Amino acid sequence: MLDPTLKAQLQAYLEKLVLPIELIASLDDGDKSQELWALLSEIAPLSDKIRLERRDDDARKPSFAIRRVGTDIGVRFAGLPMGHEFTSLVLALLQVGGHPSKATQEVIEQVQALDGDYLFESYFSLSCQNCPDVVQALNLMSVLNPRVKHVAIDGALFQDEVEARQVMAVPSIFLNGQPFEQGRMSLEQIVAKLDVGAEQRAAAKISAKEAFDVLIVGGGPAGASAAVYAARKGIRTGIVAERFGGQLLDTLGIENLISVAHTEGPRLVTVLEQNVRGYDVDVMDLQRAEKLVPAREPGGLVQIELANGATVRSRTVVLSTGARWRQMNVPGENLYRNKGVAYCPHCDGPLFKGKRVAVIGGGNSGVEAAIDLAGIVAHVTLVEFDAQLRADEVLQRKLRSLPNVSIVVNGQSTEVRGDGQKVTALVYTDRVGGAEHVVELEGIFVQIGLLPNTEWLKGTLALSARGEIIIDERGQTSVPGVFAAGDATTVPYKQIVIAMGAGSTAALSAFDHLMRSAVVPQAQAETA
Repeated sequence: MLDPTLKAQLQAYLEKLVLPIELIASLDDGDKSQELWALLSEIAPLSDKIRLERRDDDARKPSFAIRRVGTDIGVRFAGLPMGHEFTSLVLALLQVGGHPSKATQEVIEQVQALDGDYLFESYFSLSCQNCPDVVQALNLMSVLNPRVKHVAIDGALFQDEVEARQVMAVPSIFLNGQPFEQGRMSLEQIVAKLDVGAEQRAAAKISAKEAFDVLIVGGGPAGASAAVYAARKGIRTGIVAERFGGQLLDTLGIENLISVAHTEGPRLVTVLEQNVRGYDVDVMDLQRAEKLVPAREPGGLVQIELANGATVRSRTVVLSTGARWRQMNVPGENLYRNKGVAYCPHCDGPLFKGKRVAVIGGGNSGVEAAIDLAGIVAHVTLVEFDAQLRADEVLQRKLRSLPNVSIVVNGQSTEVRGDGQKVTALVYTDRVGGAEHVVELEGIFVQIGLLPNTEWLKGTLALSARGEIIIDERGQTSVPGVFAAGDATTVPYKQIVIAMGAGSTAALSAFDHLMRSAVVPQAQAETA
């Protein structure tokens, strides 16, 4: 199953094993069990610290445990952890085998201090770029604390279980048999949800920080770029981010970032974060900004109030809060979110194998989603509000060639219907004739653009009619000392490379503002 290059790379990684581990397989007579046994049989000989055994002692088949010999420390995968989850497999092998993780000592101690017995079950799909973060975080927790157990389950392989638990979005996490959370979560977020005092401790720590010279709000490509450019000036720089990486974390293929032929959102986020942390930047992750308080006098401090009660102060601020998926805003949408209403076809598509779904939106994102889903589901109905599709012609030709796709134009989605547990139908109105149509289905994928994350700024600075932060060519907002960059602004094109450039512009403008305000030490101004 592993090509020679991948096998050689894996063998090199496995040289880092410190302690002996065992792979314990539970199999049946199915094809997937044979594939899993073949995979494990290729892995085991790559290190003399690995031994392989078949016991068939677990109810989920195929599955396998990775266990530290002579202990109860380990993790379990139900299914074949390939695709996006292959990295999770490699990390699990290493960490169960005693190789240290890159988690901070503070978080490690938080996990080790958790009191109680925790059995986590996470459902993933092999095409989900958000799932590995959850799987890897829970695997690490089970290695650090013997009272934490984790099973990572391929939802596409255990369809009966998925339907019984009404899992309609991945990643989905269950704790001790009960729903715990859905969607991408970092190790820090999971621990914070379990450790009830963590938020208060974080708020006190943040409020005690000295004022920054430049504070960036938002950790996407614009925010990361602004942080690097500010920190290189030798001034005190901080980032407050609800989740470092922002919308990039939900982006699959990226093929238009200059000098990089192809990458994926989460991989790019990892590189961006490494770049930022390589400088003296204070990164305050998992913190949501709720209020901006302008400086009361020229040269004074701008304040950012956070959701946890903390207040961060800075001489200048760069707002790079990005955007989020636009919703249909129709009855039933929020009620059935993650119960059939989804926004990531790559993540959740495999859960709808053999079912009927709709895609809302006829732009590039919507048509690409419909094409991808058509290879998995029974039928796709694409609904576009406009009189024609807006996607590139090459995509439209591909879409129209698919036999299990229906295209509706002039369709206004008006309602999501369900049975109280999951989606059962989409209702739309013909904008020309006025007739109402009901499409019976199990899933609805919404792909109708983005909304800027700026609601918290209303009444504080100038926003456009679309809610975007109004900026000039220097990134300056209507509030002195407050700059902005990226998808949350009036910049005409929402692209990663444009956001990066805008972030650097905003940071340089903030530094220029500091110099002209005579608040940067003279030695720093002379070397700028």
